Amino acid sequence: MARLRRLASPWRGVTARALPARGPASLCSIVAAIALAGAAPCLAQTGIPTQTGVATAGTVQGGASLEPGTMQARLAACTACHGEQGRAGADGYYPRLAGKPQDYLYHQLQNFRDGRRQYRPMAHLLRDLPDAYLRDIAAWFSGQHPPYPAPAPTTADAAQMARGSQLVRQGDKARGLPACSACHGAALSGVLPAIPGLLGLPRDYIGAQVGSWQSGLRRAAAPDCMADVARRLEPADIAAVAAWLSAQPVPQGSPPPGAPGGGDGGGYVPAPAGSVTLPVQCGSQEDAR
Repeated sequence: MARLRRLASPWRGVTARALPARGPASLCSIVAAIALAGAAPCLAQTGIPTQTGVATAGTVQGGASLEPGTMQARLAACTACHGEQGRAGADGYYPRLAGKPQDYLYHQLQNFRDGRRQYRPMAHLLRDLPDAYLRDIAAWFSGQHPPYPAPAPTTADAAQMARGSQLVRQGDKARGLPACSACHGAALSGVLPAIPGLLGLPRDYIGAQVGSWQSGLRRAAAPDCMADVARRLEPADIAAVAAWLSAQPVPQGSPPPGAPGGGDGGGYVPAPAGSVTLPVQCGSQEDAR
């Protein structure tokens, strides 16, 4: 929590009244407003150049200039923390956005804006943005396919990894726990239109998100299937699942035709809509249809 407060504190001076009320240019203005107040801690972690501790909103990693009016420029406030093209922050705290299902990203943006998912900097950033612009943001990040890094070496022992594999692949029928793959797809790459993939995420981030589902800091439309599953997990289960998932390499392959980013991240794509029959009822997926 102390880390969250440190990250959130520079944003306290940026209020909704200081920002434009709505419209596609809103995020550009937010970028300018937070560049002095809130982006510097994120940029320092991702290696983007700063001057006297203050990040510049007109450059990306490596010092290249942003073209005004482009989505890349408008989303500089996002990529400051989530990495260039949304490939993830360097410290493992800010998750990858690139290549995730568009509807999933759209609903998460809505959830942050509307208070169903709690993180103050994101709430400030999105407070006055209309749904149409949130869809534009989601579409841009969904279309990015930069390469995935190799997974970090695991410190988990064989027993913990075996338990994690079991829960991910088979679940635990005796405790009413469906397998992660039953919803997130056999390849764990997610399912269209709105179920995210589970590979390429840091162990601590996975554990923190399950904890947020358990505590109610993260919610979705009722019936909230993820909250229900998360509350059945013991701490040892969460640690095992997070350790196993974070240790798996992301399948390599070519990106979808015409997709930006290149590299080998594009072979890991969501399964087609309708390819999975969910074992539980999920309100978030009903909303996505």
